Amino acid sequence: MKQYVLALFAIGFASYTTAQSLSQKIATAFRTFESHETLAYGTASLTVINANTSEVVFAKNERTGLAPASTLKTITSATAYQKLGAAHTFETIVAYSGNIDAEGTLHGDIVIRGSGDPSLGSDRFPQTLDKTVLARWVQAIQQAGIRRISGAVAADDTLYNGHTAPGGWTWQDMGNYYGAGVSALNWRENAVGVNFAAGSQLGAPTAVLNTTADLSYLQLVNETTTGPRGSGDRVYAYSAPYSSRIYLRGTYGIDLRKTIYLSVPDGAYDAAYQLHRALDQAGIKQTSTPTTFHLLQLTGSELPQTERVLHVHRSPALGELIYWFNQKSINLYGEALLKAMVYNETGKADTRDGAEMLRTYWSRKLGIAPGELKIMDGSGLSPENRVTTHAMARILQSIGKEPWFGSFYESLPTYNGMKMKSGTIGGVLGYVGYQTASDGTPLVFALLVNNYQGGAQAMRQRMFQLLNTLK
Repeated sequence: MKQYVLALFAIGFASYTTAQSLSQKIATAFRTFESHETLAYGTASLTVINANTSEVVFAKNERTGLAPASTLKTITSATAYQKLGAAHTFETIVAYSGNIDAEGTLHGDIVIRGSGDPSLGSDRFPQTLDKTVLARWVQAIQQAGIRRISGAVAADDTLYNGHTAPGGWTWQDMGNYYGAGVSALNWRENAVGVNFAAGSQLGAPTAVLNTTADLSYLQLVNETTTGPRGSGDRVYAYSAPYSSRIYLRGTYGIDLRKTIYLSVPDGAYDAAYQLHRALDQAGIKQTSTPTTFHLLQLTGSELPQTERVLHVHRSPALGELIYWFNQKSINLYGEALLKAMVYNETGKADTRDGAEMLRTYWSRKLGIAPGELKIMDGSGLSPENRVTTHAMARILQSIGKEPWFGSFYESLPTYNGMKMKSGTIGGVLGYVGYQTASDGTPLVFALLVNNYQGGAQAMRQRMFQLLNTLK
């Protein structure tokens, strides 16, 4: 009996000393990290939790709210799995109003009704490609016997009250692909590419060669100039939801050969416009120009009342959407998921309601104080977001037993040989994820740095060096 007790004590002592050794190792590395001159005016926060036992292995500044940048996407993803379910899909319907006469003329409108799908028209999935979706819609219209349309293609974007960008997003961001606004009817991730030709010398005007899709209904004002060799892409687009004019400013490197992507001010209108063109090319003429329910409401026009559904498009399942959401850090997906969650639960579609729902959910589930999740959007793009590493690590640790955890885990990119989501905006870097220590201990970690000085690459390497202590 005495030997058995001693054996148990030895095992417990070994586990204790191993844990202590890991904690001390991280603590030493963190002291070195935070004392570096690049953090003289900044703040670093790190929380490391044992994924199996919930024991805090190390924590420093863990309840200080910091800008999380795109690491916030992990919380949005986890909440979406919980609220919507891994099998959730978005539905987009094509229908018509009015009636079809014996000659095949539709006396009414073709309506595209959205439910918030962020992947409609995206090139990330074979079934969502814009050309594939448009071809199916045209085929469905033809199979209904429609040969001519005495009316228009109208995009129904009313479910989320139109096209918006979350409050707090900056003017510099909204015009670019990563700052695309969101509505109930998104199209090609509400982005489009522009190809430039640099000038012959430094400072000379550039020329817009073409765009990756027909944008003739918008005015592109090109004010970009030619940048030095090796300076790359410093082009910014300036626009806002429902803009009709996009300003292109900044510099385009003289040796650059790159397509620059900017946001489309109204994805719903773009979807209607592209279907209008596809029908026209198929010989199905329309008497009216494409429109949206938002535009019809502005003019006091009557909204079409659909009579018959022609086609139903379903998005890939939530797990597939979240894979690309985290792998490529697509901000639009975060805003679409946040709106879908709050709309499904409350019937509201405001981003602020979605943020409040998210805070309330984790407060009730894990006891996380609302002040630890000061969230302004679902993607992390807003510079006003403030989240604690304690909250992030607790949330990621809590989902480890969920049936969909494997899908969530696979959605995280691999950096520095570790499964983790990164986050980067001005003066902010972060990494949140999972790592197994050398002794086999599974760890969850959240590391955020705000207001650092110097280059991002140098700080990134210092963060990797700190995180290597978890291996």
